[in-house]
Amino acid sequence: MDIRLKRAYDTAAPEDGHRVLVDRLWPRGVSRERARLDGWERDLAPSTELRQWFGHDPERFDEFRLRYVDELRHHRPQLTELRRWARDGTLTLVYAAADTDHNDARVLADVLRRGLPAPAH
Repeated sequence: MDIRLKRAYDTAAPEDGHRVLVDRLWPRGVSRERARLDGWERDLAPSTELRQWFGHDPERFDEFRLRYVDELRHHRPQLTELRRWARDGTLTLVYAAADTDHNDARVLADVLRRGLPAPAH
């Protein structure tokens, strides 16, 4: 399974394979032509409330991860579709966050690779 992560501000490349934007909001300053996306899974992005609570604060990332994974449990069909793309070729999750280590795309990629963990409660 080939799942890659790439910022929306980086140049699209043929080796990206199937490119899917996984943010709820369109990346500021990026044209649709430049983005070269094959899809936009905004429903897989963290809820507005969770995104605002997180605020890209690395100290909140562990709790963000737990809450986001809980939200992803409601989107199993979309997760299955993305896994299918990753099995058939390369899937690149496109995101806008400046922090390449603490973002929703990284959590989503882990879920796609490993599956949803058992609920914590």
